[in-house]
Formats: sequence, structure tokens, C-alpha cells
Amino acid sequence: MTFAWTPHRFSGGSLALDVANSVVLRDDPARRIDRFADPALIGAFAGGANRHGAERDRFGRLEPVAADARENFLALREAIDRHFRAQARGDGSPALLADLLERVAETLRRSGDRPQALDTATARSALSLVALSEPDRLKICPNCRWLFLDRSRNRSRAWCDMAVCGNRVKASRHYRRRRKEIRP
Repeated sequence: MTFAWTPHRFSGGSLALDVANSVVLRDDPARRIDRFADPALIGAFAGGANRHGAERDRFGRLEPVAADARENFLALREAIDRHFRAQARGDGSPALLADLLERVAETLRRSGDRPQALDTATARSALSLVALSEPDRLKICPNCRWLFLDRSRNRSRAWCDMAVCGNRVKASRHYRRRRKEIRP
């Protein structure tokens, strides 16, 4: 099966959240898929973010992560996920924030003359999320468990992507309702 970085894969609303969402079914060890387990997919992610990412205008054309920076990039991804997932649940902690900031600092120190590298842009994106003036806009999709920013005017967005997760939930609800009507 081939994999492509489609627009749905960039529904988090920020580069940092899209990077964190590169682990599918994170809470289910038996079905968990790490899209960055294949280093080629990390490189392809930069191209996908250039085409579909919400912050593509902010960072310009992203370059892949350097081979010697991949381990740090993956550690940054995990720190982003831990901190913002806890924040979205309402149980963030200073320790998680400190860990994230340490990873961001390490990434920025290592970036050198590569300001357009995916890892550098991801670190900068995470910093802007830390400074988010409305942290209640950060949510977890009830269907796929991905992190996303709710940019709707009344903060009512329920899913990371209505076309995918929203439709799945609504179709499932409809199916259960129809089965109940058929079976007395």
C-alpha cells in the first residue's frame, strides 16, 4: 500500500500539530502507525506541508530534516504531542512545558544556517502555539484523536476534518439509528 501526504494529513491547523499527528492511532499500541518510521516519509512530509500545510506562507518552502537531526526531530514531535495533548485535556503541567521548550531550544541551536528546514519551522510553530492567546482553541478530535486548532468563530468545530472524521462519525450514527429502527 502506498502512502501520500494528502490535505487531510494537514488538518491540525499548524505545522507543529501536523507533525505530532504523524503518529496515527497513538493511543492504540496494537494499531499504532508512525508515519515517520520511514525516513523517506519525513522528507516527503516537508513537500506535503509545502502544498497543504496551514502555515506554508509563514515559513516559506520547507526543506527536509537533515539526516543527523532526525532523532532530535522525533523527540521534538513527542514533546509537542505530550504538552499540547495535555493542554487540550486541561491537565498541562510546567514539566511538560519545560520539556517542550528544551526540545525547541535544542532544535533551534542545531538549525544553524537552515532556517527553512522542517525541524526548525516545526520548533517555531510550537513556540507560537505556546504563546496562543486562546488556548481553548486547541482540541483533540473525538474520532481519530488528532490534535487540531479550532479556528471557527464560535469555537464549535468538533472534528479535525469534517470531510473525513465528521462524516465517519455521522455515518456511524446514522447506521446505528437505522439498525435500531429495523430491529424492534
